[in-house]
Amino acid sequence: MRIVRAQPDDVAKLLAFREEAAAWLTRLGTDQWQRPYPADRLLATIEAGTVFNVLDDGATVATITLTPDAEAGLWTDEELNEPARYINKLTVARTHAGQNLGGRLLDWAGDRAYRDGAKWLRLDAWTTNEGLQRYYLRQGFTHVRTVREGGAVNGGPRVSGWLAQRLTGPAEHGFHDETD
Repeated sequence: MRIVRAQPDDVAKLLAFREEAAAWLTRLGTDQWQRPYPADRLLATIEAGTVFNVLDDGATVATITLTPDAEAGLWTDEELNEPARYINKLTVARTHAGQNLGGRLLDWAGDRAYRDGAKWLRLDAWTTNEGLQRYYLRQGFTHVRTVREGGAVNGGPRVSGWLAQRLTGPAEHGFHDETD
């Protein structure tokens, strides 16, 4: 499997990918990702070079956003002064579920963040999705706190404020990395 930077013409594919994930999450009993994500915001992150896709025989089977920019209102000034990278929108196609693709992507992100000089790999997860929170804890993240104040980037109240972090470091993720 290869990991590549997303391109502007990937917007429609990634929005459909997110809709597939939202439908699956609904079946699990969570309201995560029920509000559509703005295409212009996704395009901006793609153009900034922070969205990455995993390809398996040419098909996009996973995606992750890895950025040096934290969402406003989540992390303290002290935390923001520490070198960190922030992940979001980690999505794995249902066709590739159960293969530890998400875990490998987290390892890739931690390895890349480490090579970029970051100490921390950080995330904000859905505040009511306890299964997702347990998943990140099993992946070596430590819960920092839960922030419920503020608004969501795609409108409405904040819903993704369960903050966690883990140290970055070299990792064997098994991807052919074509992003550098």
